[in-house]
Amino acid sequence: MPWARAVLRGQKVLARVRADGTFDAASGRVEIRYKPTDPRVYRAAARNLELVAGEAILPDDAVVAGEEAPSKAEKKEAKKEKAAAAIQPVPKDAWTVYADGACSGNPGPAGLGIVIVGPDGKSHEGYEYLGIATNNIAELTAILRAAELVPAPASAVVHTDSQYSIGVLTKGWKAKANQELVANVKDALGKRAKTGSWRLQYVPGHAGVPLNERADELAREAVRTRASRLPDRPGS
Repeated sequence: MPWARAVLRGQKVLARVRADGTFDAASGRVEIRYKPTDPRVYRAAARNLELVAGEAILPDDAVVAGEEAPSKAEKKEAKKEKAAAAIQPVPKDAWTVYADGACSGNPGPAGLGIVIVGPDGKSHEGYEYLGIATNNIAELTAILRAAELVPAPASAVVHTDSQYSIGVLTKGWKAKANQELVANVKDALGKRAKTGSWRLQYVPGHAGVPLNERADELAREAVRTRASRLPDRPGS
């Protein structure tokens, strides 16, 4: 099946055509390639394609053999698998925490969400409205709440999708703003580390990690309702 040069939303592509030069559409969609040497197969609606006038039809072998490009669902699933593989396991005697912040505008109405899972598998979750704040403040405060809510003495792994928080708390990044809050969080984590192993673990945001998605939902609930509903400290 030959190829023809066409334009798709202002970009030149190669499109499958019939011998008479018309688009070879199946269910209204035409196989296209962005480069003759790129094997990834994409499909576009025939109505969005326009043949380039005066261009010769190209033979089938003018373009390398193709393979279907992954669908959006396949890409999303691959992203989830990659995210899950990057998360280190939590020691069996440690608490698992997912802490997240949300902000409507930056700054704007802000909130945090937190999910705490004990070594026995029992889950505790909640949210807190922080008023007008930045996203970084929400993320840091969520980690602070983890240090306050996990019972002592205990070890914990606190998962966060905030590279900023991990940077200013563990990597020596200089905090140009929120210096007092950063100092308070460091102090709280330092005190917890004296009685147990405490570790911050980066987890990609919006990558389908269930407990991180839940923490995000809770943080957004705080922003939406302008309310707080933090769990009691487990065991108290």
